This record gives sequence, structure tokens and C-alpha cells, in this order.
Amino acid sequence: MSWTLALRLFRRELQQGQLLLIILAIMLAVLSVSGLAGVSERLQVAINGQAAKFIAADRIINSPEPIATEILEQAQELGLSQVSSMRFNSMLFGDEGFQLVTVRAVGQGYPLKGEIELSSGPTAKLPGEGELWYENRLARLLGVQDNPQDASIELGMANFALAEEIRRLPDAGFNPFASSPVVLMRLEDVGKTQIIQPGSRVTYLYQFAGDSGALDEFEEYVKPLLSTSQRWVDVQSGDSPIAGAVQRAERFLLLASLLGIALACAAIGIAAQRYCQRHYDVVAMLKTFGASGKQIRNLFALHLMLVTLTGIALGLVGGRLLDIGISSMLPEEIASYDTSWWRPGLLGVTTGIISAFMFSAYPLLRLLAIPPLRVLQRQLEGISMGAWLHLLMSLAAMALLGYLYSGSVPLTMTVVVAVCALAVLLGALGFVMVRVGHSVGMKTTNPLQLALAGLRRRARQNAVQLVGFSSALLLLLVIMALRQDLLDEWQKQLPENSPNYFLVNIAPEDEAPMAQFFANNGILTTDIYPVVRGRMSAINGEQLITYSQQEEGVEGRVGIGRELNLTWRDTLPPNNDLLEGEFNTKPGEVSIETKVMERLGLKLGDELTFTIDNRDFSVKVTSVRAVHWETLQPNFFMIMRQEDLGQFAHTSMVSFHLDDSRRELVVDLIKSFPTVSVIDVGAMVNQLREIVEQVSLSLTLVLILVLAASALVLFAQTEAGMATRQRELAVLRTFGGSGWLLRSATGLEFALLGMIAGFLAVVVAELTLYLLKTQVFELNVYMHWDWWLMAPLAGGLIVATLGLWRCRNLLRQSCSQLLQS
Repeated sequence: MSWTLALRLFRRELQQGQLLLIILAIMLAVLSVSGLAGVSERLQVAINGQAAKFIAADRIINSPEPIATEILEQAQELGLSQVSSMRFNSMLFGDEGFQLVTVRAVGQGYPLKGEIELSSGPTAKLPGEGELWYENRLARLLGVQDNPQDASIELGMANFALAEEIRRLPDAGFNPFASSPVVLMRLEDVGKTQIIQPGSRVTYLYQFAGDSGALDEFEEYVKPLLSTSQRWVDVQSGDSPIAGAVQRAERFLLLASLLGIALACAAIGIAAQRYCQRHYDVVAMLKTFGASGKQIRNLFALHLMLVTLTGIALGLVGGRLLDIGISSMLPEEIASYDTSWWRPGLLGVTTGIISAFMFSAYPLLRLLAIPPLRVLQRQLEGISMGAWLHLLMSLAAMALLGYLYSGSVPLTMTVVVAVCALAVLLGALGFVMVRVGHSVGMKTTNPLQLALAGLRRRARQNAVQLVGFSSALLLLLVIMALRQDLLDEWQKQLPENSPNYFLVNIAPEDEAPMAQFFANNGILTTDIYPVVRGRMSAINGEQLITYSQQEEGVEGRVGIGRELNLTWRDTLPPNNDLLEGEFNTKPGEVSIETKVMERLGLKLGDELTFTIDNRDFSVKVTSVRAVHWETLQPNFFMIMRQEDLGQFAHTSMVSFHLDDSRRELVVDLIKSFPTVSVIDVGAMVNQLREIVEQVSLSLTLVLILVLAASALVLFAQTEAGMATRQRELAVLRTFGGSGWLLRSATGLEFALLGMIAGFLAVVVAELTLYLLKTQVFELNVYMHWDWWLMAPLAGGLIVATLGLWRCRNLLRQSCSQLLQS
């Protein structure tokens, strides 16, 4: 009986359009979540795939010794592609001279991601047997720049030919202090050089690429097996200059999707409440005709299940079409990354089921408790207690869905806390603010007074509506502000004229002539940075040890374990932020980068001892800096005063931007200053810009999806009060209210609601952005003063437009038509 009646009720109300709102809410909730999940996953895979080209693989094991064969066998079992390579320094001898070089010996298949760029163009090949590929400056340093291919080159005990000039390797990285030119050779040729002997300093690189699931499984397997001297590297490990951008973009995509889930849940809650309110009279009549509580419960449970399944099915279809449609508009390099649809689809189904149940439980409980006496007294609504349970269930559903999607507790809790704060603040403030119209609303001689009277008359309903309106506006403000801040941050990282050339090993006597060369050719440069290499040997008089000594059982405080590049400055570098203390006000002071400060366990006032040229000197830590390493600018862990470092021998470095049309000036520069090393990072800058543009597009697309979800909440919230508004319009028409008066009053009422919602949204948005920027995104915090005017105006305009559009049919009807309907 329940099934038959439920189907009849479902068909009848579907034909009459009474189920439109709740089905639309569930459908768009599932569509938003599955669509956001599908697009976000595609964008995340694409961004990581593009960024992986900076390390020429998806994952790397960096080791000072060969790793166990079991690790490589495990990677092979998981279906991962792998390439082994070596990196070491050695002397290269030519007919006219010799030069220290960094040798990259790579195996077949290198690179797994990206491509090698030669002067003749990109290539998928590797050097042939007995060949070396070389950087342009190597030929000049060896004195064979005229005919490098004819030169006889010795590396160790073997002879090689300089076959091709390298423009850039995909995993070259950005290290302006690595002044040794790079040569590329086959891994099989290393043995005949006889360079690698027991005790040789060699870095072994094992690169892997493949399916993300297999990579995650491999990571879980291999990480516990790595020693402290071995490193697991990916695009987010900090070795890539795009690491920070990728991490922030992924956090943004997750946050945007969580906000989409929150908006979808809000829409379903509003629609479920409206659905149950429409059936109060039906339940009262069924009870009057003798239906048992069990029959009524089964009837509406089955009815709600049919509604939910219909909404989920339509939402999944819409979500898939959304994913296909957006993918077709994406650039080819992003659209080419294919992702599985099962997770977004499963998340959509889960969202529909959990939100429909959790957000409908309390309204359905109130529906089932409607007394039969309501047939005679329509003001009776059954139970009114238990709202706290509804709030608890709603928050639990939102937190569960958020965590299922993101897997991030901080992001999920931030959204939940923001929603709680919003509900409490807006519920209280909204009720107070709509009550302000009490004294003014007693007279209704003009549209404004009539609008204020309507606000007061529906104070409780309007307070709830304010929560819905403000939630949508709040989340819009948050997502738009974060998107703009991230874009601004990346623009600062790569401004239009970012340096694409670095000069290192500048001798002191060449500084003035080089400055004159730049001035004569109209080339702007960054500040010149002196460079002194030194080792930190003690902290507060306690001698430091290395990681290798610690592994051998030596006790002591672990230091950095390698020489540092030190510099001196009297002013804070332009790409640094002072966090604590005062920057180098007098000799004997040092400014430290914050992460090194944390790693070494330092604090202001600690004394550091450095050893340079077998001489020790000590300085005191007086300031801490945050360094933007991603800016492709000269950066340093330690900055001192000239009075402390100027006594030691030093070289300098500087960077500048030069258009491709003026590249011949680089040749003139090399001829004028033959001892200076030129590092071309133009290709890296261009690749970084491509990724940042893709990330920017990703943020825009996700913003559009959140806009759609916000529109759904606004529509659902407006729809929720239509029945009450229809009765009021009928009464006002009966007492002679003109069409102009009712239209104006309705528009003003919605506008006032929108303006209040916009103001309250700004208040909570500023607080939410402060938490997100300081705890999640590591961005600068500032007030958005223009919002305090623009958001209320925009809220009033949007809500008034939406309200008038929804009420347009009611406002056109005559008094008799309103009473009949």
C-alpha cells in the first residue's frame, strides 16, 4: 500500500511541479559536487603533470649511494616507468685548457617528463656512445667555441666529442650558485671513464613516473626504507620553483570544492524544509482518516527516497556533461590529462544520500508529528523542539562530506567553524536587524514602510533567509578574494620583466666595468650580491656535526653539513619579509631565513660561529626573514654586514632581463668578461609562466562553478517563502493595494534583505579570510575596505532582482486569481 501510494503521490506532485525545488536542489547539489570534483581532479592532475616536467619525473629518490634492488623491483611490479642517472663533478680536459664540470650521466628513457632543449630544438634522443652534450659557455671556457665538434675532449680515462649544445634540461633546477657548466652523457659510458671510485662523491638519481595510485603505493613502501641522507622528491617538495604555486593551487581547488559542498547542503536543507511544510495539511488529513503513524512514516520515507534517487540520477548526468563541456574548453595540455569518473560519481551519490537524509531528518520529524487537529486549526505545527539536533546532524553531514572529498582536516574544520560562526552571528544579528522595522512598519502608506512591515512580520523567516543569502555571498567573497590574492602572488613571482640571465663569479675588479656595460646598453639589473662561501661550525660555542657523523654514532648537535653561500647587505632584500627583530643594524649581526631558524632550533640572540678560509668569526642572530624562494631571484639563508664578511675573498652575482631580440649582447658580454659565468634561465621562466597561466584558468573555472552553487542557494532561499508571500499579496490586493505599491514594496524588501546579508557576509568573510590566509595559504592579511560598500549594494541588487523575478507571476495576478490559487 505504501509503495503504491508513494508512487501515486510522487507522480502527482511531479506533474504539478511541487517537487521541482527539492529535486532541483538535490540534482544541482550532486551536479555541483560531482562536477567540481571531476573538473578539480582534472585540473590537479594537469597542474601536477605540467609541474612534474621541472623534475623530469613524477617522483625521484635522491641518494648518495645506490639504492637496494628490491626498491627498483617493487617499482617495476607496480608498473612504474623508471630511469637511473648519476650526477658528479669532474675535470674536463681540452686541447686549449681544462674546466670543472657537472656531469649528468642518464639512462635510456630520460627524461620521463618534459624534453631536452638543444640549440637545434627539442629532442627525444640521448647522446650517442662517446658523445657529450654541453652548455654553450663550456666551449668558450675550453677555448673551442669556433669548432666545438672538432675538439678532442678527455673526461677521466676516456675521450669524447662535444656533439650538441644544450639549451636547457627539464630538471636543471634553479641554482645560480652552481657555476660549473653541465655536460650530458650516457650512463653506460661512465664505466670507461674510471672516475667513479670507492669514496667518490656521487649523487644517484632514480626517477619514476606512472599512475597516481601506483605512485602513492610505492611512496608508502619506499619512504620507511630511506635513510636520513636519502630524499624522496616530488613537485611539492620544494626542489621545484613552482612547488609553492602548485601547493596553493591544490589547496584552493580543495577549498572551492568544500565550499561547493557547503552551498549544496544548504540548498538541500532549505528545499527539504519547504517540502515538509507543503505536506503538513496532507499528514493532518491522513491522520484524520485513520492512517497509522507507521503507514505515514513509510509513505513519506519512500516518497523522499524516490525524490532523492531522481535528483541524484539527474545530478550525475549533469555533472558528467559539465565535466565534458568544461574539458572541451580547456587548453589541450590540460584536457589531455584524463581522470577516472568513478570518484566524482561516487562522491556525488554519497553527497545526495547523506545530505538528503541528514538535512531532511528534522523537517521530516516535524512533518510526522503534525496533529490531526491541524485540519481545524492550521496554525498547529507539531513539535518545535530538537532544533539543536538538526543543527548537529547538519554539521556532522557537512564535516563528513568535506573530509571524504578533501581528506584534509584543517580545511574541513575551517569550513565547519566558519559555518558555525556564520549561523550564530547571522542568526542573532539578522533577527535584531529585521526587528528594527517594528516602529516604522506600523504605517504602510508608502513602499518603504510596507517593506519594513513585511520584514518585521516575517522576522523569524527573514532571519533564516539571511543565513542563506549571507552564506552564498560570504563564500563568494572568500573564493573571489583568495583567487585574486593567489594570482597577485604569482604575478609578483614572475613579473613581466623577470630576470632571464644570471651572472655569477664576477670578480671585484669587474664590477665597475660591468655596470658601465649595462648602462651603455640600457639594461636594468637587480642589486649586485657579493658571495662568500663558508661553513657554520658552532652554535653558542657548541661544535656542530653532520648527518653522516650522526649515523656513525658521533654525538652532538647537527648542523647544515655543507658550505653556505653568504652575502652582506645593510637593507632588507626586496623579495624578503622581516618577521622578527631588526635587520643588521650594526656589525656582528646576522639575519636568518625562518625555515633554517626552525630546522636548527635557533632563537634571537644565539651566537653562530662560521669558518671561512680556516678562520673563525662569530655573529649574533638579530632578525628572522621569510624568503620567497619561488621568485627566481638571488636569495640567501644568512645575510651579514660588510664589516664581517668584507675581509674575505668574494665574487659577486647579478641578474637582468634581456629580450630575445637583443641576445647578441650576451655574446658581447661574454667576450668582454671571459671569467664571468652566464646562466640562461629564460626557458625556465617561460615554462613557469605557462603553468601559472594554467593555474589561473583553473581558479577561474572553479570560481564559476561556485558561483552556480551560490545562485542555487539564493534561488532555494527565495523559493522557500513564496507560499506565505502569496497569501499576503492576496490580502493586500483585497484591501486595495495597487500593483505599483506591491511591486515596489516587494523589491525594497528583498533589497533590504540583500543589503543586510551583504554587510553581515563582509564581517564574517574578513574573519574567515584571516584564518585561511594565516593557517592554510600563508598569504598576507589585509582588510578589503571596498567590500563594506560594494557587498551590501551588490547583495541588495542581486537578491532584489532574484526576488522580483520569482514573484513576477504573483505580482501580475488580480485579487481573485490570488485567492483562487
